[in-house]
Amino acid sequence: MKISDIKIYTLDAYRTNWAFVKVETDEGLYGWGEASLGTNEMALEGMIADLKRLVVGRNPLEIEKFLFEVYRDMYWKGGPVLMSAISGIEIALWDIMGKFFNTPVSTFFGGKVRDRVPMYANAWFVRAREPEEFAAKAKQTAELGIKALKWDPFGKSHMTIDKEQMEKSIAIVGAVRDAVGPKVELLIECHGRFTPTTAVEISKELAQFKVKFMEEPCPPDNFDSTAWVRDHSAVPIAAGERCYGKYQCYDLLNKNCVDFFQPDVFHVGGLLEGKKMSALAEAKHIPVSFHNPSGPISNAAILQLAATVPNFHIHEIMLTDSRFRKKITNEEVVYEDGCILVPDKPGLGIDVNIDEVLARPYTPRILRHYTGTVTDIRPKGDCEYYFKGLEDKEFE
Repeated sequence: MKISDIKIYTLDAYRTNWAFVKVETDEGLYGWGEASLGTNEMALEGMIADLKRLVVGRNPLEIEKFLFEVYRDMYWKGGPVLMSAISGIEIALWDIMGKFFNTPVSTFFGGKVRDRVPMYANAWFVRAREPEEFAAKAKQTAELGIKALKWDPFGKSHMTIDKEQMEKSIAIVGAVRDAVGPKVELLIECHGRFTPTTAVEISKELAQFKVKFMEEPCPPDNFDSTAWVRDHSAVPIAAGERCYGKYQCYDLLNKNCVDFFQPDVFHVGGLLEGKKMSALAEAKHIPVSFHNPSGPISNAAILQLAATVPNFHIHEIMLTDSRFRKKITNEEVVYEDGCILVPDKPGLGIDVNIDEVLARPYTPRILRHYTGTVTDIRPKGDCEYYFKGLEDKEFE
């Protein structure tokens, strides 16, 4: 069996664009991966085209060899574009392997250590602006049995935060804490916004709410800044989504930057690299929570890996999406009591409706983080829960 073609499908998902990678073989077997790289989509498509000549003709079951040789043969190494392209192809190869041997991908990573993963909800806050709006949506979410919530309350702040925005951000966190009570965990996203001193100042304000962690407090360009924040922070620190490959992951962990490690499998090099990086974190007794704010293939792949990682801690997942999500794949996310069940279907257990994907062509999307619209991630009037187990619930 040989790889015969690689295709990439970039589709508009409103918040951003998703990129699905299809690897085909000469025996008719194919696999799906995801490499979504919002704001760099055209570069990603070009990189997939560049890698194609190094990948077509290979045995799709020789995944370690693919990773080693393709990275070796790239003179300009690392970075989000190359590593995302490699990751998308690699994930699709595991899907092929699972289908070939008629077993879920988790089998190849040592088998399951768990059948379900505890989750935290992203995308529960759609279009909230004021503290009372966040509180109402948080209360609605907690009533579903969701036990952990993550969001970015910092408006359009960049590097520093003015007094008015600081007061509003802390009021938002306080309103959410009051709405959900002491047992729901709160995870505060910073999106790499702040200088180290500003991040520490914010951490001291957040401590009163007993937040689980503050995520990516500083820009990811300088790990020393994040390490300094962790040394001085009043709350635990999480980061790692913008580590592109094992070498950056090693530096982040070796510099003692984080209390929670958040590699992204479709930017770090794929599932095998994700497993290896989790082992690095395990050696430092650091829990892992894979970054997962993207599409259904990403979610399917991460569930397979998370099931096998002993130091895996909690699964990020988008609680809501627009109605199109149910049309583009046969995804089935099964929710039970604050957890997501790990599927047992061969491969990643997911297939793509290409016609529906092609009906949503690439649309340029601008980063919302510094425009004050960070919560506008769904179209008005088009937001729903898509988990099996929440079908009878309506998002308000």
